[in-house]
Amino acid sequence: MFASQTGTELDAANVRRAFRRIVKAAGLDPKDWTPCELRHSFVSPLSDYGVPPERIARLCGRSGTGVTELVNRHQIRPVIDDGATVMDQVFLAEREP
Repeated sequence: MFASQTGTELDAANVRRAFRRIVKAAGLDPKDWTPCELRHSFVSPLSDYGVPPERIARLCGRSGTGVTELVNRHQIRPVIDDGATVMDQVFLAEREP
């Protein structure tokens, strides 16, 4: 068990409050950042770089890949690539007689 600065049990509210202080001290807006954002910022680049989901899940302290794949892999590049591929197909189909 971890304790807060006052010695009480460390709960989610304590973590969020401490996190907001750190974010503010770093010159960022605490409304724009949450502890979950840190995980997303860690997972997405690893995924984009080709690190297997099993390895990413282990690095995040998880025993399986389910949550990592469904929640944390907020990837922009694959969505853009997929959209561009579809649009290429659409435009090619329109040019064919």
